[in-house]
Amino acid sequence: SDYEQLGYSLRVNLFQGGPLKSQSLMRDSYTPDVFQKAVIDPRHWHGRKISELGRWYEKFFLDLNVQKAMKEKYG
Repeated sequence: SDYEQLGYSLRVNLFQGGPLKSQSLMRDSYTPDVFQKAVIDPRHWHGRKISELGRWYEKFFLDLNVQKAMKEKYG
């Protein structure tokens, strides 16, 4: 039956999960000192500061809410 097949699959452990050690082409391409020298600035993200992104999203969602309210009121 279906239950027996499911039980067999769970006992056999077909779903073993991911590898214990992950590999990355980027990590394999560079020497370890490159990653040690890299400085991650959490306040700077691809040329934009977090506060700028927050203000943009705030305006974006405000605009979406206004559009939704106008559509509900005037159709």
